[in-house]
Amino acid sequence: MRVLAITNMYPHEGNPSYGTFVKSQIDLIREYGVEADVLFINGLQSKWRYLRGVYDLHRCIARTHYDLIHAHYVFCGIIARLQWKLPILLTHHGVEVLFSYQAGLSKVITPLVDRVIVRSREMQDRLRSNNVSVIPSGIDMTLFRPMPKELCRRQLGLPPDKRLVLFAGALKSVKRIELIRHAMALVQRQESDAELVVATQQPHDRIPVYMNACDTLVLASMAEGSPNVVKEAMACDLPIVSTAVGDVAELVGGVPGCYISESRPEDIAANLVLALRFGRRTRGRERLLRLGLDSHTIARRILAIYEEMLQAKRQLLTEPS
Repeated sequence: MRVLAITNMYPHEGNPSYGTFVKSQIDLIREYGVEADVLFINGLQSKWRYLRGVYDLHRCIARTHYDLIHAHYVFCGIIARLQWKLPILLTHHGVEVLFSYQAGLSKVITPLVDRVIVRSREMQDRLRSNNVSVIPSGIDMTLFRPMPKELCRRQLGLPPDKRLVLFAGALKSVKRIELIRHAMALVQRQESDAELVVATQQPHDRIPVYMNACDTLVLASMAEGSPNVVKEAMACDLPIVSTAVGDVAELVGGVPGCYISESRPEDIAANLVLALRFGRRTRGRERLLRLGLDSHTIARRILAIYEEMLQAKRQLLTEPS
């Protein structure tokens, strides 16, 4: 099987952490024997790249035989649909389905492709289409694992005598870092040794070191699909405080040391105090495995969709006209 992956998020020299979850999924699919080529459209560099992407798509499918296209994000799905030769699987990764002008585009393109993957039931409900499957991103359980806290702090140069709250991710407005800073100011009134650690634009293999160096993770996003950072923290058995976005409540529900917060600094602060006083690691990793959210299980689910699409294509070709 040969697949063309089209994505506008992919690690590159200018930003090695950009779209690492897309790359990780493609790399794992290759391990299962799929030949996967990547067409990266760097829309952040220039919106004109999307127009060039239409040309690049047709050049790719003219010179190479592909069985299907796997597009990531709405604009790449639109570009993929500008051909009718190959079936298309489109993955909507998150907030583009939930708000802004991209939500409307997502609803338009979804019924025009063959199959769609979304990250949460909230996204599925928003799209209201019969071709949508809910498959969260899988986590590399070898990379994200519990490690000695003292060793990780020394590696990162973090203070050994502080209780550290980790924010890991892009400093986008949807992540509401200022809300987190406000909450931390309230936390420090009760826990004077608490400090916020911000890890942004870090290489992917450095994030588990941060997670094991810290005492809790905080997420206060306005919207998410199925936030990888929460699942990565669970794989490291790190306590978590998060707003109820995406599938977070479903993920961490019932895990001692993990707390769902309202989007108010006072409530986030109160839950951060609880997480810091929890004082030990969680059993998040065990729950993640029980939910089947390791990368290999997720890869096999995606491969099953590939096979279903190819079977439908074969049936269409063999049907009498």
